[in-house]
Amino acid sequence: MTLTELRYIVALRETGHFRKAAEQCNVSQPTLSIAVKKLEEELGVPLFERSRHKVSATPVGERIIAQARTVLQESHNLISLAEAGKDPLGSVLAVGAIYTVGPYLFPRLVTRLQKLAPQMPLYIDESYTANLRGKLASGQLDAIFVALPFTEPDVVTRGVYEEPFVVLMPEDHPLAGHARIDPAELARHRVLLLGEGHCFRDQVLEACPGLQQAITDSYARGLSVLEGSSLETLKHMVASGLGITILPKSAADTAQYGRHHLLVKPFADPVPQRTIALAWRASYPRHQAIDMLIDALK
Repeated sequence: MTLTELRYIVALRETGHFRKAAEQCNVSQPTLSIAVKKLEEELGVPLFERSRHKVSATPVGERIIAQARTVLQESHNLISLAEAGKDPLGSVLAVGAIYTVGPYLFPRLVTRLQKLAPQMPLYIDESYTANLRGKLASGQLDAIFVALPFTEPDVVTRGVYEEPFVVLMPEDHPLAGHARIDPAELARHRVLLLGEGHCFRDQVLEACPGLQQAITDSYARGLSVLEGSSLETLKHMVASGLGITILPKSAADTAQYGRHHLLVKPFADPVPQRTIALAWRASYPRHQAIDMLIDALK
């Protein structure tokens, strides 16, 4: 039994798919499949149920994978303890962020950290909350930026900033004359959203009553519902005249669109907003590195 094999079964449990797990572990699918089968034979129990459409953990597999996460975390802590004993700011800090935070936070954060701790390299990763959660637990990431609520056993979570939502629209849109946008009005217009899996999509639907029903009605009538894979894609779609969208304020820069004349409108009170938090394992030994990360945000 190796740590590599434990990483494979954790990744397979998180993704439910051999190909996706292999991509996450940066190995070929046959390599991962053979390693998982070898571990099952060594343990003498099946860890996964395999079907054509998905892979799911068996009951005993769930317990073993939970223990594998603990082993991986502790093995990472051994390395971190040794590094912290040398210089807590002298080794790589691995930081993750959800897709709707990373592109707007990391450029400023990296610049600031380079000034505060020039000897500390930064590894950054962007993904969905579920993937970041798994990587934090297994020790692949030291800290992650996520939107609240976020709960995880043995993980410390600290809110670091709040940001309001805004509405992006063309200057000739019917709502362009409004000083502030009532969330309830949006259900009467084509609102472009992120696809399933993005927590920001869920936050928007929660903040804007009627949007979910409008989407359901559109599907029922056979109408297309336009979605984007990223906030930048949504901005491009608005610039092309396909509709309007809702963004966190940090993503609302429109300077690049020039002649398209996009407008950014605030919401009426109470303004929808989200809280971005930094989360790290309670057992993580490099406290100075976490403190430096928080200081860089101030």
